[in-house]
Amino acid sequence: MMALPWLLLLELALYCSCFVCGIVTAASLTITQGKLGGLCMLYGAVTYNSTAREIEAESSSATSLCYFVSAISVLVAVVCFSFFLYWLYTCFSDGEIRRERMWLNLTLGVCGVFLFFLLITGCMLKIGRDKLCSSVTHSVPNITSCDEAQSRKWAIPFDGTTFYNSLHKAETAVWVNFFFWLIIGVLVILQRGQSPGWKRFGAGVGGVFGDAAETPGESKPFFDQPARPQ
Repeated sequence: MMALPWLLLLELALYCSCFVCGIVTAASLTITQGKLGGLCMLYGAVTYNSTAREIEAESSSATSLCYFVSAISVLVAVVCFSFFLYWLYTCFSDGEIRRERMWLNLTLGVCGVFLFFLLITGCMLKIGRDKLCSSVTHSVPNITSCDEAQSRKWAIPFDGTTFYNSLHKAETAVWVNFFFWLIIGVLVILQRGQSPGWKRFGAGVGGVFGDAAETPGESKPFFDQPARPQ
C-alpha cells in the first residue's frame, strides 16, 4: 500500500508539468497571432514584395483555428491545476488519500479525451507550421530554412521576428503535454489495480484471476461423504 502515495505524488507532479505546457502553448500561439496582425498563419501563405523587400501575408486560416488550439491548451491547464489543488487540499484536510474506483475511472476518461484532443492539436500545429514554412522558403529569396525569415523585414503591421520559434515552442509543448498524459494514464491504471476491491493478476488465494477466496459453504461438497464404520 505504500506504493499508492508515491504513484499519486508522481501524478501530481505531472499535472503541474501539463499545466505549464498548456500555458506555454496558449501563450506562444496567442503572441504569434498578435504579432502577425491578428491573423492565424497556420496553413497560411506569404508573398515577397521585391520592391519594398518585405514579406507580406498572402493568405491565412480562420482565426477560430488558432482559438481552438489555444482553448484546448487552456482547458487542459485549468483541469490539471484543479486536480492538483483538489488532491493537495484533500491531503492536508483529511490527512489520508483514498481514491475510489469511480474517481479513477473518471480520471482515466478525462485522460483519454485529452489525449485525443492533444493529438489533434499537435497535428494541426505540425502540418500548419510546415505548410507556412514551405510557402516562406519558396517565396522569399535567398533563404533555405523558415527560421531565417525571422531576420527579414516584414510589412506593417506584421512582426515576424519570432513567428517560427513561437510556433515551434507551441508545437513542442503540445507533444510534451501529450506524452505526460500518456504517463498519467498508466499511473491511473496502476492505482486502479491497487484500489480496494480490486485484485491484481495472480494475487490472493482466489487464483490467477483474483477471485475472492472460497467460503466454507462454497468449498463443501455437493454430496456428504458416508461415515466410515468404526
